[in-house]
Amino acid sequence: MKRRDFLKSVSGLAVGAAVQAPAIWSPARADARSETLLVVTEGGPNNLDIHGIGTNRPGYEVSWNCYDRLISHETRTLPDGSQAYDRDKFKLELADDMKLSDMSVTFKLKKTAKFQDGAPVTAKDVKWSLDRAVTVGGFPTVQMKAGSLVDKEQFVVVDDSTIRIDFMKKDRLTIPDLAVIVPSVYNSELLKKKATDKDPWAMDYTKSNTAGSGAYKVTSWKPGVEVVFERHDGWVGGKLPQLKRVIWRTVPSQGNRRALMERGDADISFDLSSKDTSEMKKEGKLVILSHPIGNGMYSVDLNVTKPPFDNLRVRQAIAYALPYQKIMDAAMFGLANPLFGGPSNSVADIAWPAKTAYVSDIEKAKALMAESGASGIDTTISYDLGAGDICEPISVLVQESLAQIGIRTTINKVPGANWRSEMARKTMPLMINFFSGWLDYPEYFFFWCYSGQNAIFNTSSYVNTDMDVLIEGARAAAAIGDKEKYAKDVEGFISKAYMDVPRIPLFQPFLNVATQKNVSGYAYWFHRQLDYRSIVKG
Repeated sequence: MKRRDFLKSVSGLAVGAAVQAPAIWSPARADARSETLLVVTEGGPNNLDIHGIGTNRPGYEVSWNCYDRLISHETRTLPDGSQAYDRDKFKLELADDMKLSDMSVTFKLKKTAKFQDGAPVTAKDVKWSLDRAVTVGGFPTVQMKAGSLVDKEQFVVVDDSTIRIDFMKKDRLTIPDLAVIVPSVYNSELLKKKATDKDPWAMDYTKSNTAGSGAYKVTSWKPGVEVVFERHDGWVGGKLPQLKRVIWRTVPSQGNRRALMERGDADISFDLSSKDTSEMKKEGKLVILSHPIGNGMYSVDLNVTKPPFDNLRVRQAIAYALPYQKIMDAAMFGLANPLFGGPSNSVADIAWPAKTAYVSDIEKAKALMAESGASGIDTTISYDLGAGDICEPISVLVQESLAQIGIRTTINKVPGANWRSEMARKTMPLMINFFSGWLDYPEYFFFWCYSGQNAIFNTSSYVNTDMDVLIEGARAAAAIGDKEKYAKDVEGFISKAYMDVPRIPLFQPFLNVATQKNVSGYAYWFHRQLDYRSIVKG
């Protein structure tokens, strides 16, 4: 199958010291700077492997750039001229050819593909890697399950350069799920040598070493300080990147990151605060790019298994007590889409994220609290300290509002490095949360956040068999192209979520990036991290 035919075949398958910032560049290094990108962010990776336990979002950036997948997404130009991935169009990456049949897909590998140590990439490496993804457990395995990729027997080596993936069932998320970060291809022979009986997938090794065939490899990692990437000149997954070197520096202070950018000492500042973004746009010294985060929302999540949040009236009271517009103004400076004040909690279309009908109405909230019979409530509001610029003002405003309806709260600031593990424990009664689904479909968001079968991001511990039936019904209808049944089920599960309100949507945030004016090629991706391969320095 040629590239043009491949695209046609799959495009229909939907998927505090701000002033004294340290100088980073020295005159002696000026000549190398044209081929080197310096990135500054608040935090860095805690693991270089997407399959690792508790790998944070910065860790995804390493895997994306250092490992290949069989396929990836094309990019598209948005109305404002910026670039973003195209949800519905795919391209071959490690694969050279793809044949899609009714219940399987077969990939031919690029015969010149090599790992970063020079070893050839074979179908056995692909199978070993996919086996690893569906076996290691945690987020990676559930992510594969989201595309109905669950069993090692589904991955069949046909010959040295051919791999077949058999489908468990018809699922329109299967092909898109092969283009996310988790099904990365690893150097299996290298990792088998690093494996032990207790660590059969060599997770200890890949936590701090890369073993892929991607466009970059990590040559130095100082946790909490910097990651250094060097280009893999033998990469054949796409056009060889212009950048030979990427230095990713951790600079915790927002003020320092801003000063480095404004002085011209850094090339990209990623994941900017809304406040800095708003101010820097007005100054016009840098290129500022803002994109709504697809399939994403900030919300107030309530643990429905623990009193008083097991009481529907209490949850509804909180939904009417929240000061939505104040939260938008204080936390987002206008750089977000509101998810409140809609016409009804019984939605009539499949647009997602959708607005709830909740608005700030303290009197109604008080009446609902009276109906609930709950009183004398003391609880905590937890948030991720790594997102403190957004979550702290939200927490304070929520605390003030809940006090008006008789709910006393203390604020629990969880260090960013511990946030994922704390979420997984399901002990936080009330939390400020953010979730963004990689595959931009409502049923994917609900699979992660509302399904009783999924424990990872269902932070409310919400279990409702009717909800599960609607989610699975929508997935099945999408797979066979039954648009009427799909719309009915999607409208049904959104409406049920908004009436049962285990989580209270607040807003859809924007991802904000600042670049120097001589830097181009940045594209927004579903994983909300940088793709170095397309970035160019003029």
